[in-house]
Amino acid sequence: MKLLVLGGSVFLSQAVAAEAVHRGHDVTCATRGSSGAVPDGAEHVLWDRRDPVPDALTRTTYDAVVDVARMPSWVRGAVAAFPSAHWVFVSTVNVYADESTPGGRPGTLPLREPITEDVDLATDPEAYGPMKVACEQLVRDGAASWTVIRPGLIVGPGDPTGRFTYWPARVADAEHREVLAPGRPEDRTQVIDVRDLAAWIVTAAEECTGGDYDGVGEVLAMSEVLAAVVAGCAADVELTWVPQEVLTERGVQPWAGPDSLPLWLPRPEYDGMGAHDPAPSYAAGLVLRPLAETARDTLTWLRATPEATVTGMTREREAAVLAAWHSLRG
Repeated sequence: MKLLVLGGSVFLSQAVAAEAVHRGHDVTCATRGSSGAVPDGAEHVLWDRRDPVPDALTRTTYDAVVDVARMPSWVRGAVAAFPSAHWVFVSTVNVYADESTPGGRPGTLPLREPITEDVDLATDPEAYGPMKVACEQLVRDGAASWTVIRPGLIVGPGDPTGRFTYWPARVADAEHREVLAPGRPEDRTQVIDVRDLAAWIVTAAEECTGGDYDGVGEVLAMSEVLAAVVAGCAADVELTWVPQEVLTERGVQPWAGPDSLPLWLPRPEYDGMGAHDPAPSYAAGLVLRPLAETARDTLTWLRATPEATVTGMTREREAAVLAAWHSLRG
């Protein structure tokens, strides 16, 4: 298979290119060349997607294209240049307007209204989901065949966001055994290892899988997630569960950022964000590794990568919130 990866130098797109090379495919990665290297064995073509498609790409016929773009103009131009290929477009669960209903899947949840023009996400981050809705439709309208995959939180080695990475780093910190666990142990969430998602994307390209899917992992209780992280990191810690009301009162931020507890989302308004039904994706070929393995490998990568991003609150801030909670409990 001749595969064109629009990207190929960062996290998911890089993992897709590496997996395709490993399977023996002829892989071309088109990037600006400013974010890192493409995997060994892949051809690299320089392309800033604000510019016309280079001749090095248009003179080749590709069997499949994988695209992770978020700007409608980029997708519009690329689909027009390669309409005969099978497209695997990587979207996001942020296309769904309903974030509170658990068990959703494509076709059961309403989508956001599309934004068809490019928006600077630095000034309007809320445009991300609506632009992805528009990108999905451009692929459906312009490609010969297509797969749309809507991932949730993608985790694992190489994660540039540092969200899940917070947890392996935290539980492996032997100097601070008491770990602040957010919300209720039974709150549901889900993550997907970048390597598992990449493998499934390549399979979708090989098989020309059709349709819309959520690229999500198993729905787990937060207690199961943190237990898997602890086991994978061979950590010796004590989890202290702090209710979300206390976290909110103390100014703790959800999901991501310098004063956050990653993976935590306010309930019930975000009950659906980490509880999409993965069954259709499993039926379409998605295979998941144990979460403990993801945590172990993430910690190994983190220790070998001093420049890796880890978001989340400091140990001092965590200790202050824990002290406040213990004081409230008497």
